[in-house]
Amino acid sequence: MTPGSLTVAGIGPGSDAMITPEVSAALAAATDVLGYIPYVARIAPRDGLILHPSDNREELSRARHALELAAAGRHTVIVSSGDPGVFAMASALFEALESGPPEWQALDISILPGITAMLAAAAAAGAPLGHDFCAINLSDNLKPFDLVLKRIRLAAEGDFAMAFYNPRSRARPGQFADVLATLRAACGAERLVILARAVSTPEQAVTVTTLAELAPGAVDMRTMVIVGSSRTRRVGRFAYTPRSA
Repeated sequence: MTPGSLTVAGIGPGSDAMITPEVSAALAAATDVLGYIPYVARIAPRDGLILHPSDNREELSRARHALELAAAGRHTVIVSSGDPGVFAMASALFEALESGPPEWQALDISILPGITAMLAAAAAAGAPLGHDFCAINLSDNLKPFDLVLKRIRLAAEGDFAMAFYNPRSRARPGQFADVLATLRAACGAERLVILARAVSTPEQAVTVTTLAELAPGAVDMRTMVIVGSSRTRRVGRFAYTPRSA
């Protein structure tokens, strides 16, 4: 049997121009591409390629399927938006690898980085992540919401700029109001906030505002929220954080 391979590839935040040449080469050599439905929809069909779209909460079964295909000699790529190691499929793959048969660990596995939504949003806004920062996923699908709020409070105490993924969904429409209340109490209402929606796509919209002005309904799952540190400031239409503490 011809040895298979498994690659987890980041396809960037939305624009094909942000897909790296390394990822493009892996996709060109793939026999199978797996991923969340809208991410697989970005991959052009071609002869010899089988697309395997699946739902958003099927990460572990998707990873196991990809490992099974690679073990059978297929050249398999799992696609993630942004970077696969940032709240994405690389971690799910290794979780499946750890719990799977030992022979899977001998497979040819590689992780190919991509441009994250966080970094694309920061670039569109200027340089709000120019000093120490952290990234927090606001979804409570895999952790308690109390822990989300605790991490926000501790990040604010450390005066980090904060990049928030998955800020508000239809399944949890009220939680972002609690996030805002926590931020206002910890940071002050005048702290700068960047909203970058659909970054790198034709629908991209970037707004610089403050915690005082930000309404919970202004964000959705396509919005990247970046809250500045105490030193983040505006210059013209941009926001940036100086490199010095």
